[in-house]
Amino acid sequence: MKGNKKYTIFRLGRYMLQYKWLLLLALFLTIGSNLFSLIGPMLSGYAIDAIEPGFQKVEFEKVFYYIILMIGFYIVSSFLSYLLSILMIYISRKVVYRMRKDVFDNLLMLPVGYFDTHQTGDIISCISYDIDTVNTSLSSDLVQIFATIITVIGAFSMMIVISPRLVLVFLFTVPLSMFLTKKITKRTRPLFKNRSKKLGELNGFIEEMISGQKTLKAYDQEENTIHKFDDKNKEAVDAYYKAEYYGSVTGPTVNFINNLSLSLISVFGALLYLVGQMSVGNISSFVLYSRKFSGPINEAANIISEFQSALAAAERVFQLMDEKPEPFDKAEAKELEEIAGNVEIKDVSFGYQKDNIIIHNLNLNAQQGKLVAVVGPTGAGKTTFINLLMRFYDVNDGNIYVDKNNIYDVTRKSLRKSYAMVLQDTWLFEGTIFENIAYGKENATMEEVVAAAKAAKIHSFIKRLPNGYHTILSDDGTNISKGQKQLLTIARAMLLDSHMLILDEATSNVDTRTEVQIQHAMRKLMEHKTCFVIAHRLSTIQNADVILVVNHGEIVEQGTHKELLKKQGFYYQLYKAQFE
Repeated sequence: MKGNKKYTIFRLGRYMLQYKWLLLLALFLTIGSNLFSLIGPMLSGYAIDAIEPGFQKVEFEKVFYYIILMIGFYIVSSFLSYLLSILMIYISRKVVYRMRKDVFDNLLMLPVGYFDTHQTGDIISCISYDIDTVNTSLSSDLVQIFATIITVIGAFSMMIVISPRLVLVFLFTVPLSMFLTKKITKRTRPLFKNRSKKLGELNGFIEEMISGQKTLKAYDQEENTIHKFDDKNKEAVDAYYKAEYYGSVTGPTVNFINNLSLSLISVFGALLYLVGQMSVGNISSFVLYSRKFSGPINEAANIISEFQSALAAAERVFQLMDEKPEPFDKAEAKELEEIAGNVEIKDVSFGYQKDNIIIHNLNLNAQQGKLVAVVGPTGAGKTTFINLLMRFYDVNDGNIYVDKNNIYDVTRKSLRKSYAMVLQDTWLFEGTIFENIAYGKENATMEEVVAAAKAAKIHSFIKRLPNGYHTILSDDGTNISKGQKQLLTIARAMLLDSHMLILDEATSNVDTRTEVQIQHAMRKLMEHKTCFVIAHRLSTIQNADVILVVNHGEIVEQGTHKELLKKQGFYYQLYKAQFE
């Protein structure tokens, strides 16, 4: 079942098994390293037995022989451990690379609605922090777990060979260790999951506050924001403390039980020596093997708390990976080709939640080459109208047609490529101005980019820059003004060979005079193409072929600017409110 521990381990295992031959090599290195290490205590016992009380009774040749063998075995064991560490780092890097790629690929397949309802900072935290936590666990903890299993089995076998009676001590201490570890682990796993969640919330809050610095300062909210951050930070730190506190209890608890077993072994071993049942060398070897037996168990207890953190992080990663992608196109969906640009909306109803319908029985017929303006008060459904045209959301009822093709019977890719779109929220990436304008058109030439920039009234500004069209824009274009960013995105849309254009408040950050110039340039550029414009400033849409007046999700009026003013209806009131 998704979201539980077994499912998460199963998913991690699937990623690891993609590199099964490397894992098999790692297993052989682990076995070899630990076997060579396990021979040491046995040789130590032989060396001790070669030392007898009394003058000139020490067999130095045997002692040095076993010492040299011990050093040799430990050197080989250390070398194999070194190779193992390098190999596991390589495997974990491969696994994490694949995991991060799969998460990002899935993100690009998610519907727009997912990003409308999830914090960006939390998503980033999942891709970066959570996957890094998994990486750390795979590169180190997994090796120690393998080594622990082999060492414990090997040491236990050697202790049985030396003295089966002393092994009975572990019949009491090992079950006690397992019981306590299971109890503590059951309590810590939700704490580690909560830690990852709180850190994601903190990152989301930080991302929001950094992106809204100007608004924050304009409203004098620094002190209030600091208090909010303190609360979020305290929640994250408290979650971290609780997880680490209860997780760290495991190690000392198991260590206490192991020390108890060592004490019992020493006492019973001494008694067996007194009755002549064991030699000093055998007692020494048994004690060393008991340390090798209990030591890894103690390490494993410490690893378990770290592994719980990795499992909690992996669970968040797999939850993001398992989010439902945008519905696939129908099997018989066709490509939109030779588009004229006739758009028809019939009886469309839509709501972001099924029980809250915001668009009711919407009807529209936008003919080829017409400039269609959509106006209305805030919350009237203007941007939702665009989301439906682009199939960012699917309608609840009704149908939308492009050139008499139902958009639900064509591929999303061909539908969206038939539109060029400029949003109110501009988006530029780190790269040259040329690359940003040519973003949507493969193999665009400099002449085409310059022509689009001239049409968008941004060419003269670009030429004044030190490197012109080869000027590097920093992250999201922070080294240019907001209006200039918007003009660049408009130039990007103008460059596309699309038959329809959508401008969603696209000129809200430029002055009125420039906006009028852009409208004239676009009218010339968009001949024989259909253009949808959402605008608040009614002065910029007076030349539209048809103006749709939207209110409460319905088209209440439609017509040209002059026709709507003559009606003295809702549009007249909006116009009057802006200019009087």
